[in-house]
Amino acid sequence: MNETVKRRTEISDAIRYAGYDDEELEIFESQYPTEGISYNSYVILDEKIAIMDTVDERGTDAYFAQIKEILGDRKPDYLVIQHMEPDHAANIGRLADMYPDMKIVGSNGTGQMLPRYFENVLESRFRIVKEGETLELGKHTLQFFMAPMVHWPEVMVSYEQSERVLFSADAFGTFGALAHDEEWIADASHYYFNIVGKYGAQVQALLKKAAVLAIDTIAPLHGPVHKDDIPMIIEKYDLWSRYEPDRKGIFMPYASIHGHLKAAVLQFAKELEQAGEKVVTMDLTEEDVSEAVEQAFLYDRMILAACTYDAEIFPPMNDLLHHLKIKNFQNRKIGIIENGSWASSAGKKMKEYLEGMKDITIAEPMVSIKATRKASDDEAFAALAKAMA
Repeated sequence: MNETVKRRTEISDAIRYAGYDDEELEIFESQYPTEGISYNSYVILDEKIAIMDTVDERGTDAYFAQIKEILGDRKPDYLVIQHMEPDHAANIGRLADMYPDMKIVGSNGTGQMLPRYFENVLESRFRIVKEGETLELGKHTLQFFMAPMVHWPEVMVSYEQSERVLFSADAFGTFGALAHDEEWIADASHYYFNIVGKYGAQVQALLKKAAVLAIDTIAPLHGPVHKDDIPMIIEKYDLWSRYEPDRKGIFMPYASIHGHLKAAVLQFAKELEQAGEKVVTMDLTEEDVSEAVEQAFLYDRMILAACTYDAEIFPPMNDLLHHLKIKNFQNRKIGIIENGSWASSAGKKMKEYLEGMKDITIAEPMVSIKATRKASDDEAFAALAKAMA
């Protein structure tokens, strides 16, 4: 499958895109760097009309302009809430006020969350739907499937039976604005490992439900609508959610204080490449930790290199290890390089972090340099290269 498929939003004349493409956003969820992002909502036009989710506060005016343009003089019968996170649910209250006869549909968990976000009373208009239940709109029928912890507990997805569209909530989403006419797969992996990646078992459960459905279109809450590229994105989600590596090679993130460790790492990377390895290095003092998390999950091996700092791990590396732990990082071979000018402890601390993760193989020997790499260190580096091969 070609991985250069461009970004698209169109579905059909009856199922219309009504989201907000935020080209200005630089930091998503106050932590993830991105070149914009889309907040996707959809409208199903039939005898009865269903709106699928709303958008972030940032897109309120543009969103309602689109809704009014799509609906004309008609009014929606249902608002289907698949996910209560504010980047999708921010306009539920406004939409409910605008259309007081509109029913609200969601999971039991959604019903519990609604009053936490909205003071206006919506309980009397809320309909709980259960696993496999359907909602008839006319020619279109929505069927609901629960997807708890992909990636919030109340999440459900919706399958439109006549046009075979899976409205997938945050699953299969990507970072990046839709206006960026470029490859999206890197934005998809960056998104998956940082937003959804902890919940591999739950993603696997959702994939099993999706496997029995005939799906012509996947319509996520972030990123492009998928049609021709469905096999690729499902294959990637299956691979990623099993914590299997996407690529062969060694990812080598490093946290160097004065540049001596950096020089040692870059020299070692050249030696590994000369031995036929694909190596990707990353300076953790310059790159965002979310980028390092993505690369750690993508590659089948990793070598961590960090200085000792206050008898601990230099903070940029400690930050990466913390993020990997909470994202359920597992099933990899890891090498360790430490640098300590007089008393090295970073290596021991990194090893303790790794030992708390699942199915991690720590390669021996751990390489320990004192201030700078010297000829006397070559043997240890060669041994680590052999162990990582």
